[in-house]
Amino acid sequence: MKLYDTHFHFTGEATPAEYLAEVSADGERAATSLGRTGELPELWYTCVGGDHMESLRAREFARMVPHCRFAVGVHPHEAAEHLKTKEDFSGFRGDPLLVAVGELGLDYYYELSDRPAQRQVFAKFLDLAREWELPAVVHLRDRDGADDAYREALELLTPFAKSGGRFEVHCYAGTREYLKRFLDLGAYVGVTGMVTFRAAENIRSNLTQIPADRLLIETDSPYLAPVPFRGGENTPGLLILAAAEAARVRGTTLEELAELTWRNAAEFFRLGGGDGDE
Repeated sequence: MKLYDTHFHFTGEATPAEYLAEVSADGERAATSLGRTGELPELWYTCVGGDHMESLRAREFARMVPHCRFAVGVHPHEAAEHLKTKEDFSGFRGDPLLVAVGELGLDYYYELSDRPAQRQVFAKFLDLAREWELPAVVHLRDRDGADDAYREALELLTPFAKSGGRFEVHCYAGTREYLKRFLDLGAYVGVTGMVTFRAAENIRSNLTQIPADRLLIETDSPYLAPVPFRGGENTPGLLILAAAEAARVRGTTLEELAELTWRNAAEFFRLGGGDGDE
């Protein structure tokens, strides 16, 4: 069985070898919690950058780890800083392991960067995704009961999609109405370990509405560790728990969901023939 973690962050606090040992240990713990002791899936990964430095780390990780690709971008939290420093991302262009532009988007929950800065950087990197002919990995979050981030994102993503741009809304936790509007633009949708959280009924409900060929599974490591490890540090080794719960909600088997989401990831990232190149 193969599982593709389409979105995780490498902090660089351990070496890639040390990190993979943690991933393997978490995989054992997760499999045991599911009653599948010793049944570790083959993991594939996309390591995602949220600023220039993290994008560099993602590239180095991908170069050292089998079945790994990377994405480069500026998270909305870092948008204002990026406008000050103006880091040059052009050196990433054309790297054979580069498969997406992201993480980018709008975060009006924390607003660690002001809204105009977030919109400017989001638009800039959507233009970069079009220019480089790569999909965009989009982060969206708003305050409870508000929808400004989703509405304004649609204003930018609609012309992007109509001009041929492809994108994923990662870790989607918005309303069903906006889910449909993103899907109408051709979006892929990422589901994380939040699907295992007791209070995340909206995520489980939305999960049933995602077309089979648009569903992706991700950890967003080191954040959002799934139940029963919620509160600890997350790694791709725990991806199987999100996949198992997603399979339960969708009324399918873990093996079927793993195959489906792996092939969706291979298509989204254009790995080649739907089977990858390794």
